[in-house]
Amino acid sequence: MVCHEFKCGIGTASRRVTVAEREYTLGVLVQANYGIRDTLRIAGIPVGQHLRSDRIYTDPALASDSGSIIVVVATDAPLLPHQMKRIARRPALGLGRMGSYAGNGSGDIFIAFSTANAEALKGAPLAQSTSLGNDELDPLFNATVEATEEAIVNALVAARDMQGNDGHYAKALPHAELVKLLGQYGRLVKAAAPR
Repeated sequence: MVCHEFKCGIGTASRRVTVAEREYTLGVLVQANYGIRDTLRIAGIPVGQHLRSDRIYTDPALASDSGSIIVVVATDAPLLPHQMKRIARRPALGLGRMGSYAGNGSGDIFIAFSTANAEALKGAPLAQSTSLGNDELDPLFNATVEATEEAIVNALVAARDMQGNDGHYAKALPHAELVKLLGQYGRLVKAAAPR
């Protein structure tokens, strides 16, 4: 897996949101294998414009936002199928924040499911389920976008250099250089000292 011309793979992230006075969890799993270096953004920083060495595509004519990403969104919020379809459209916004423009060769797959209402699936002659109203979905939409973005970053940060067959390679995102860029752009938050 290569993402924005860096070694990548599987990443996860989650959010807890309060909707209608109840707390729900929304998690995202990504398998990231898409994008070009030039467009990579992390925390709003044009990282791809700064980290130019060890590029896979040295010829700009070969570089395109192709490949694919698989995104799985899971939540315990009670949602109906049409609402889950709306959730499943939101990972694209997280990819956009990372710098993907879903090029012509892109083969993205987004799926979403809810673990709520399990009792309604037990085969009773009359089943009842609950669901949130459509006007209550914004926190879940936002959580999906944020968690997708973070899951991709987590996949990039967790990856290590890989040397393949016939001299092929995929370099990992250089952590020290990324931290330096985050500091230059004022995106680092220092942890509070333990008491």
